Amino acid sequence: MATAGPYNYSYIFKYIIIGDMGVGKSCLLHQFTEKKFMSDCPHTIGVEFGTRIIEVAGQKIKLQIWDTAGQERFRAVTRSYYRGAAGALMAYDITRRSTYNHLSSWLTDARNLTNPNTVIVLIGNKCDLDSQRDVTYEEAKQFADENGLLYLEASAKTGENVEEAFLDTAKKIYQNIQDGSLDLNAAESGVQHKPTNSRGTTTITTDQPVNESKCAC
Repeated sequence: MATAGPYNYSYIFKYIIIGDMGVGKSCLLHQFTEKKFMSDCPHTIGVEFGTRIIEVAGQKIKLQIWDTAGQERFRAVTRSYYRGAAGALMAYDITRRSTYNHLSSWLTDARNLTNPNTVIVLIGNKCDLDSQRDVTYEEAKQFADENGLLYLEASAKTGENVEEAFLDTAKKIYQNIQDGSLDLNAAESGVQHKPTNSRGTTTITTDQPVNESKCAC
């Protein structure tokens, strides 16, 4: 995926979004990048991609966000995208306990396939459907705390906490850069500093298939 145009940012952070099918991963991405909610989206086939430039501590940062399919039959394909991720947003649906119960499996993949410093954030999506809640905030917060994850509940529909989910991840990654725990020279860091050409980034390989459709839950 080539990156064209002038570089008006200091860093590129690679993100992945993971979790069961139908939890709203693509809708979270679309809400963050387009400020819109897409209802009745088809399910992601393989992987989709989005970008947005944000600002953290006065530094402009380009987020390259890979939205992975949640269906088991695509797991072999999507696992290749974990490699070199600086941040991983792991989503579940607060109204469907099965999607919460599968988090341990998703977290195992994330821990095994990303680098030790990858920032993993747990997102309880669809908090606008609180009356249909099947997983309590306290239960999910305890799971997050026990596994060293950032945690928040969000709504891709209303936009609640969507911005915060992506920004809090970036702030933590930036903090790791500043305190030296993230080695920018490591190929798997998921971060590139001050790009100098328009041929793309070292963290993304061009032979990976991309589905360019706008949104898919």
